[in-house]
Formats: sequence, structure tokens, C-alpha cells
Amino acid sequence: MRIRTAVALSAAPAAVAALLLAASPGQAAPAPAACTASQLTVRARAVPAEPSVVRLQVTNRGRVCAVDRIPTVTFGDLDGAATPVPPGESGPYRLAAGGTAYAAVRTVADPADPEARRVPALTVAADPALPGRTFTASELGAGDSVRVWEPVTTWWQASAAAADRAIRLSR
Repeated sequence: MRIRTAVALSAAPAAVAALLLAASPGQAAPAPAACTASQLTVRARAVPAEPSVVRLQVTNRGRVCAVDRIPTVTFGDLDGAATPVPPGESGPYRLAAGGTAYAAVRTVADPADPEARRVPALTVAADPALPGRTFTASELGAGDSVRVWEPVTTWWQASAAAADRAIRLSR
């Protein structure tokens, strides 16, 4: 009986060590499954004091899931999408059940720029694999059109304040 106890006790640290070695340090947990369009709510609203900035939100109404870390923002019938700031590549952004992520889009650096285009709406997708939601300029609170020239978007952030800071919008 004593021998078995000693063996069991000496085997326990070996089993713990094996488990610790199996999960190497810095190894990230696997990304959750991709979010579906039906579990997300996307919102957008122009900043009243800064009409060239639109704040975005995506809320997960389902189980934990992932969207792309960079929202896809397109403008009317113009080609292309807003460029991410900071520059980066696609990757997963984890949204907790009931969680919300925030981003900010600067549609034009200088609203008086003669190069700026005017579009009646913009479309926001939480992930390029999902259909986007279109917001008219009026729905955004941007008047009758959105001015666009070399637009930039932040990555999804944990707070609206963090998204504002990422495009240097003082709050």
C-alpha cells in the first residue's frame, strides 16, 4: 500500500510537468468560430463636432465568436475601402458573448479638399466575409452626403475612446 501511494505521488508531478510542456509559453488559444451575420448588430454614427469622423460599433448577440480585426468600410459606388490605421493585415478579433467592439473612420482629412467626393451612403461590415450594413448620410447624421477622400479606419477596439485615440480624435 505504501509503495502504490509513493508511486502515485511521484507520478503526479510528472503528469503536471507533461501538461505544462505540452502548452508552450506564448502559445495562443485557438480563435473562436467566425461570427455569423445573424448574431451581430452593426451601428454607425457621425461625430457631431467632427463630421468627417464616423464611429462604428459591432455587438455580438450570440456565443463567443470572431470577426476580422479590421472593419470593412466602403463608400457609395466608389472603388476600394478605408485603409486601416495602423497598417496591418487581417486577423481574428474575439467578440465575447454580449460584447461590443468599436472603431472610428475618418472619411476625409480636410472636408474642404476639392478632391473630396460626395457619396450618399457608406457600408460597414464587421468582417469582409459577411454582408455589410448600409447607412445613408442622413442616418449617420452627416447631412445629405458623406465627403470621402483617402479614408482611414481603426482596427476594432475595446472602447470608443480607444478608437478615437487611434485616429487622433480628441474626446
